[in-house]
Amino acid sequence: MPQALRQLLKEGPPPAAAGHRIVHGGPELRSHTLLDDAVRARLTQVAELAPLHVPQALTVVDAARDLLPGVPHVACFDTVFHSGLTPAAREYAVPADWRDTYGLRRYGFHGLSYAWALARTAELLGRQPEQLHLVMVHLGGGCSACAVRDGRSVDTTMGFTPLEGLVMSRRSGSVDPGVLTWLLTRKHLPANEIENVLNQRSGLLALSGTSGDTRNLVRSRKAGDERAALALDVFTHQCRRGIAGMAASLSRLDALVFTGEIGEDQPEVREEVCAGLSLFGLTGGLRPLVAERPEIVSEPGARVPVVVIPTGEAQQIDVETRALLDRG
Repeated sequence: MPQALRQLLKEGPPPAAAGHRIVHGGPELRSHTLLDDAVRARLTQVAELAPLHVPQALTVVDAARDLLPGVPHVACFDTVFHSGLTPAAREYAVPADWRDTYGLRRYGFHGLSYAWALARTAELLGRQPEQLHLVMVHLGGGCSACAVRDGRSVDTTMGFTPLEGLVMSRRSGSVDPGVLTWLLTRKHLPANEIENVLNQRSGLLALSGTSGDTRNLVRSRKAGDERAALALDVFTHQCRRGIAGMAASLSRLDALVFTGEIGEDQPEVREEVCAGLSLFGLTGGLRPLVAERPEIVSEPGARVPVVVIPTGEAQQIDVETRALLDRG
């Protein structure tokens, strides 16, 4: 990793600052912040909450801080976008000592993606973010849905970790917690094996038996693969459930927004999700081809516009890093 960074730094001008995407900020880091030794130490403590993301990110952080000791480093957290969740949306129904001692609560993720998509959607619709009530769906390797009311996140499907919520490429999404305790106590599966299976060997990959990539599954379904068809059916069903649940936190629906690699590049998924949500004024018949720019893909005059926003997490890190340094 240091060698790759060295090569990158040789190819471009000297950076004035470095912004880092950190998926989980834990209970204490609730705003984007300068990354000093104290913050770095806290990040070690929360790394176990996002084992697929934070440890790898910290490897890059450490290498970048060694190679660029003279520039400010900024930690940009995916959890910040959801830091204002109400207690009703945030709290788990578990004992208070668990919540207080272990910080058990819904944190939410994909916040940098949602922040970028919100701003681009507002521009596309000719309104201010604070005027919008949206359901946004980030579909990629990880998948989640989010309710935005008056420009703020008020509910989301991911929770304490990025494992909760929708079915994902290789992650299970939500499962009955009784399944996990049953596997632990009755079948004596090791906890680390369960964790590995839920994070690495579940989701679309487990349902299809062949791939966690929707592009492959769409092709396989067309060729008659029943397991690929099942995987896509489960995936789009869970997407619809997530969207419907998020809409319950809004008083109206100004638009449905898709982002993430699947949300942007997989028209079959968008079509199947929207075609099953007529209750919310959504329909199929979406335009399948999307240029690499924000677009409305629903029919002109649709009761609820369907918007596709190319993923912009890197761009949002730039926005947040510049804003923090300008304030400081």
